Amino acid sequence: MSITGGEVVDLGRGLYAWLPPERGWGLANCGLLVSPRGGLWIDTPYDTMMAGQFLVESQKRLPDGVGVDRVIVTHANGDHFWGAGVLPDAEIIATREAREHIHYDPTPQQQHALVAGSDPSTPLGAYFSRHFGVFDWSATDVVSPTTYFTGELELTLGEHTVQVSSLPPAHTEGDLIVYLPAQRAVFSGDVIFSSTPRQPGDHPVHWAGPLDNVIDACERVLATGAEVIVPGHGPVLDPAGVRGHMDYLAYVRDRAHALHAAGVPAVEAARRVIAEGRYPELGLPERLVVTIGSEYRHLDGSELPGVLQVMADVAAVARETDAAGTGGSA
Repeated sequence: MSITGGEVVDLGRGLYAWLPPERGWGLANCGLLVSPRGGLWIDTPYDTMMAGQFLVESQKRLPDGVGVDRVIVTHANGDHFWGAGVLPDAEIIATREAREHIHYDPTPQQQHALVAGSDPSTPLGAYFSRHFGVFDWSATDVVSPTTYFTGELELTLGEHTVQVSSLPPAHTEGDLIVYLPAQRAVFSGDVIFSSTPRQPGDHPVHWAGPLDNVIDACERVLATGAEVIVPGHGPVLDPAGVRGHMDYLAYVRDRAHALHAAGVPAVEAARRVIAEGRYPELGLPERLVVTIGSEYRHLDGSELPGVLQVMADVAAVARETDAAGTGGSA
């Protein structure tokens, strides 16, 4: 089984967004900028199957004889990064800080082995199979950025200007946003997970934080003056949609702080926020385990646990919420 399809949205002036056909773990938005001199990707799909689909769609829109020779990676999660392997000669641009998250996550083949080898009778094994079993990284090599930067970076692609800005720790330790002035568009990466009444999304998952930094990153997106915002996951937004997302982030931050002050452990705090049912349209509520856990670490200075321990807690809470009938769609 694999995920196929995806919508290509023409944002004007040679800019396109590629939106996966479903919501769920690993289904990230990507961008394509086209010029007579070359193509630029903003993020890549998770595995080579989907990356190959995006490449075919890109080639349909590129002039004859022109390929994609640059990739900007908004952060180092594999669902935005690992598909770059289908462009072996491309320059891959990321922040210097993104290297830290590359070392935290499993490699593609380690993740493939984890998913394929996990016991489906356990909560973690069942969760991996359900949410990650559709992807195939068995032949995916480790991808490494070729260009690292800190601060601001301005690129040109033909007549297009591309402004890239690194961010303080937010979704991960090495996030960036991409602003295209002529198109009045921003690709935000995962500092924004979007949802609309017509296209409900998922609960965000934030590995670094604090949430104040994520909210500040949203403010930076708005400060560009962009009229079109392509989030890391979910439908394309306007500025009002970003402000609505900021309300969600503020709610989770405030509840996490209140529960921490009351001495409630992090995983139990996530359970309580899920039970409040404030955003019932959002899928994957168990991801609040990650986001609230990250917020707690900023409040009490605790150490970052290994990714498998985090995901084991996520899977356990998902099983509980599914049993209670309070979980969102995958």
